Amino acid sequence: MRQPGEFHQRDREWHPPAATPEYKTSVTRSPEYSLLSLEQSASEITGPTFGHNDINLLDNDMIHNYAQPGESAIGERIILHGRVLDENGRPVRNTLVEAWQANAGGRYRHKKDTYLAPIDPNFGGCGRVLTDEEGYYFFRTVKPGAYPWRNWVNSWRPAHIHLSIFGTSFSQRLITQCYFEGDPLIARCPIVNTIPDQAARDQLVAALDMNATIPLDSIAYKFDIVLRGRRSTLFENRLEGN
Repeated sequence: MRQPGEFHQRDREWHPPAATPEYKTSVTRSPEYSLLSLEQSASEITGPTFGHNDINLLDNDMIHNYAQPGESAIGERIILHGRVLDENGRPVRNTLVEAWQANAGGRYRHKKDTYLAPIDPNFGGCGRVLTDEEGYYFFRTVKPGAYPWRNWVNSWRPAHIHLSIFGTSFSQRLITQCYFEGDPLIARCPIVNTIPDQAARDQLVAALDMNATIPLDSIAYKFDIVLRGRRSTLFENRLEGN
């Protein structure tokens, strides 16, 4: 049985403000009054557990997990890997990491996504995996494409993958995004720029990892995730898991 660890208070200077007018939809989604700090109850410091029986062999392989036999997803093949850590740098073992993303053309498999990029019939855009004893996870997938969004007249989202991490309790639940080293759209993104600290923004960028790259197959990117505490991994202007 997991023992709950100590959960440190959030550093509000590290995290983005809730209302950031350059990210237009944050204005209507942000609270109008000051936030309240509440004591955590047993329901926040305990949570669900997942077993290996809940995960299929191809669940973390988005190149093949939706493809027809003998087929594979179209696009630049990549590996996204890293470790999930708590606020004290300890590995978070056997926790569920879920991923979802647009395809190589920048389109999601969702009925409300009307971007003109084509749907890849062999790419579902979602996967999941359990971390191992060292908190390690990895996904095989294709690098998602950039896509336009209705923030300003010519706003484009950088290539990114959404990640959901459950941690050891509901108090650690984190939903985040990771971007890719070298993408010029990162610095122009109003969502990324809601985060005031450059070091915090850098935490959302997966680093090119040639050591984990498979020659003639897949480029690798490394993305470590810290669930809570002053240097926790962030997501947009929301504070889930913190």
